[in-house]
Amino acid sequence: MSSGIKHRISDDVKNAMRSKDKERLSTLRMITAAIKQKEVDERADLDDGQVLAVLDKMAKQHRDSIEQYQKAGRDDLVAKETSELEVVKSYLPEQLSEAEIRQIIKETIQATGASRMQDMGKLMGQLKPRLQGRADMGKVSGLIKQALS
Repeated sequence: MSSGIKHRISDDVKNAMRSKDKERLSTLRMITAAIKQKEVDERADLDDGQVLAVLDKMAKQHRDSIEQYQKAGRDDLVAKETSELEVVKSYLPEQLSEAEIRQIIKETIQATGASRMQDMGKLMGQLKPRLQGRADMGKVSGLIKQALS
């Protein structure tokens, strides 16, 4: 199975090289390297879902870095991380609103019959494929805890 997202990234690398967009090219190469590393680790071609998981993880790392750099007063690094995050986010599906996430959690709780905190793993297993790349899974985890308590 081939990944349409990987092909899009590859085309964008070529376009960034042609247009001499060094910052974008650097970020695209970082994304490509992360995907290739995952493929080497898995010994398989990644499909779109797996590529989204890699991109989601990268976006989370950038958000964490931005938060740390803001606390340290490093506006130069905040700007760099923010621009890299924007490139990564351009390959992720549109983010869901909190209301949409709550609705999906509610539907999943009803479908699985989950009612206690011990059911959280089962819920996350059901929700992750639906929400990967479309919501911060840490935030989803907090919303599940609220819904189950």
